[in-house]
Amino acid sequence: MRRTRGWKPQHLLWLSLLAALVTMGLKGLAWQLTGSVGYLSDALESVVNLLAAAFALVMLVYARRPPDAGHPFGHGKAEYFSAAFEGGMIVLAALAILAAAGERLLNPSELQALNLGTALSVAASVINGLVAMALLRFSRVFRSPALEADGRHLMTDVWTTAGVVLGVGLAQWSGWLWLDPVVAMAVAVHILLEGGKLLLRAAGGLMDRALAPETLQALEAVLREVLREVAPSECGFHQLRTRESGAQQFAEVDLQVPGDWNVRRAHELADLAEQRMRALGVESMVHIEPLGSHGTDARSLELR
Repeated sequence: MRRTRGWKPQHLLWLSLLAALVTMGLKGLAWQLTGSVGYLSDALESVVNLLAAAFALVMLVYARRPPDAGHPFGHGKAEYFSAAFEGGMIVLAALAILAAAGERLLNPSELQALNLGTALSVAASVINGLVAMALLRFSRVFRSPALEADGRHLMTDVWTTAGVVLGVGLAQWSGWLWLDPVVAMAVAVHILLEGGKLLLRAAGGLMDRALAPETLQALEAVLREVLREVAPSECGFHQLRTRESGAQQFAEVDLQVPGDWNVRRAHELADLAEQRMRALGVESMVHIEPLGSHGTDARSLELR
């Protein structure tokens, strides 16, 4: 794992919470000053940021709890609930923005104090951008779906603000006040799509998605190395199966050994394979079977 400089996943989410509070205040003030429904849509998304970061923090702390009698494989999937919650909140915010923008499109009004309002909104966007980059970077380090979801959401917020600022500026410059609610509607559609993507990622995680191809290749290389070092030519690993559960990674594989081997010898080989795979950060289990158990099953993964 790369150096984290003392950072832990919960530290990143506390940072996200603080950023959400600050940006919610800045964007809310921008909306009050300008009366822009575009800035209202931006402020509503900051409310979603705050709620999502708080829920993500609770789920992440729960996901890091050690295995217990009720959850022998740990609590890692709790992070996917966080991603699903964030996606759902984004969808609700998008619907609220569409409703507000529709009302303003029917009843346009003059915009006020745009210079100060825009400055406040841009400052909030800079804060969100910096926090988003930190969340996305550390989500890869910690393999955390909760950090990734929050980071992607904040980065979406950055682009949302850019679109709102452009739309409000064009509305003021051209005098076409209908541009303000139209831009807000475009923002709503954009974040609605982002919310849908988060929901799909959460669903994929809850359905035991396989590990990344590079991780699978590393596991296969380790198993081949074990066979080359200590096992006779007739032994082999078959049907490598993997899944991820939040930050946790799991693998199972079948080890076929000659029928005349004793239990101790087979168990020592299985233990060695499990130790090597765990060194890659993958919780592993090797099932011992007599040679030929899979016959000519084309789905078997032959590792020699």
